[in-house]
Formats: sequence, C-alpha cells, structure tokens
Amino acid sequence: MNEQDEKTRVTTIVQKPVAEEPGAAGGDCLVVIYTKEPTLLGKRFVLDSTPGASRIGIGRGAENQIVLEGDSVSRRHAHIELRGNSWWVVDDNSTNGTYVNDEQIRRELGLTNGDRVKVGPTIFKYLSGQDVEAQYHEEIYKMTIIDGLTGAHVKRYLLESLDKEIIRARRHVRDLSFIMFDIDHFKKINDFHGHLAGDHVLKELARIVQARIRRDEVFARYGGEEFALLLPETNLEGARALAEGLREKVEQSRFIFQNENIPVTISMGVAMLADSHKTSLDLIKAADEKLYEAKRSGRNRVIS
Repeated sequence: MNEQDEKTRVTTIVQKPVAEEPGAAGGDCLVVIYTKEPTLLGKRFVLDSTPGASRIGIGRGAENQIVLEGDSVSRRHAHIELRGNSWWVVDDNSTNGTYVNDEQIRRELGLTNGDRVKVGPTIFKYLSGQDVEAQYHEEIYKMTIIDGLTGAHVKRYLLESLDKEIIRARRHVRDLSFIMFDIDHFKKINDFHGHLAGDHVLKELARIVQARIRRDEVFARYGGEEFALLLPETNLEGARALAEGLREKVEQSRFIFQNENIPVTISMGVAMLADSHKTSLDLIKAADEKLYEAKRSGRNRVIS
C-alpha cells in the first residue's frame, strides 16, 4: 500500500547560534523524535541559557531559531523561553496550536524531562538533567526500533523479527501468522480534517492495538497508514479472531480531535506461514493480497 499523500512538510532548519550542536555535551535540549522529513530525525537543539539567547523561536518565519515549513505551522508558531531554572513552551497564537504530551496547551506550560512537544507534524522530546547525553543516545537508539508518532515498532524491526520467528516456527513446527491492515480512506481524513487530525488517528489506532496484543506479538507501522502484526504460535483461526476483534474495536471507538468526531474503520488481511513461503516476503505478500481483497470487497472487513 502506498503511504498517505503528505501535504505538510518540514524541510529546513536555519542554523543559528542557539540551535543544533550535535557534539555538545550536557545541557537541556530538544530532540526531533518524529518528522515527515527524514533528514531531521534525531536532530538535537541545545537550549542556551546565556543572557540574550534564552528565547528560542519555532515557526515558518526565517526569524525563528528553529524554522519548520508546513501548512500546519504558523510563521511565529511558538517559542521556548527560560524562566528561572526552568524552560517553558509558549504558544504564540498559532493557528493549529502547540501540543505537549498530546494535549493542546492553552498558552504556556513549564517543561519537565521527557515531555513531547508537537509543532505541526514535528515532535520534539525535551531532555533535561545530569544525564542528558545518555538520554540523547538512548533516544537515538529508540528511533531505530520505535516509530516516534505511534509508539509502534518500525518496519525494519518487524522484518528482522519476522525472519527470526520463521526460523523458530519451522525448527519447532509451530504456527506463525501475519496480519496486514490499514485505515480506510485515510487520505480523506487528512484532506477533510487536516494532517494533525490524521496524526491523532494514527496514534489512537496504535493505542487500541497495543492494548489488545500479547507481549510476544510484534506490532509495527509498516508505512504511512499501514500496520502489521506478527503473531508467533498462532494459527489462522486465532489470527482471524484477533483481527476481527480489533476491527470491531476500532469501528466502535470514538476518534475525537479538536472536538470533532472522526469515523475510522480498518481493513485487514490475514495469512499463516505455509510450506510454499520460501522467504518472509512471501508471507507478507500473502497477507497483503488478502488486505487488497478486503479493500476491493468493500473495506471494514477481515479476509483470510
């Protein structure tokens, strides 16, 4: 499946004295943990507490220390400022709001270590304390296995896990199932409600799925609005039952963003490892073909 058509882009970082210093040791900082522009992922912005440099603007305008381009980013969207010994995020009357830990702030909010600040499609993580350098490297590691928006595993981690589970399943003659699913008409959600609403739907969907799977099952964002589930020691009947339960739960859930209820359904394809599957890609293809069949036959259904 193709990733969603993205209109919102983050493309440019203007280098200013207060901004990125990748080699700097210590000091509070903002780290980009999610972005629509891959080259920005993992960027670190050290928060300079020296006089005259303790206000960091974020927005589309070139006067900002952190410049982000995108339809949902205002020219002067927000800023980070030092008050006493604490950093605060302040929304500068932006059109689409500034979010901290998924909640839109009314005007301003003091930051604590680990807070996630969202401006448009970009998510920063605020790191503070004596072990900032260690925290930073931990975040960089997490980015290799966890999707910053949804908290699901990334595609690379899924593929590595799938290869291992196929070897284990064949060695011990155990069942292994795989589910592919995506959000029905996701482009329409983005077009009608906006990309920030689309991000909210992705995050809430991931939360629903994560609450209903076992620890040994791997849930991953495969790409865009498409997700996958790897189910060790699960036969086709069990995988289909799980998929149907998830489909019903999503359809019954309320996805509310900025007081708007967004109807959401998913289509799901289910496959089980067979002797004819020579590689992991063969199993993925089998599930993906069932997903296409589910979408062709009307969406909001499970095909196995």
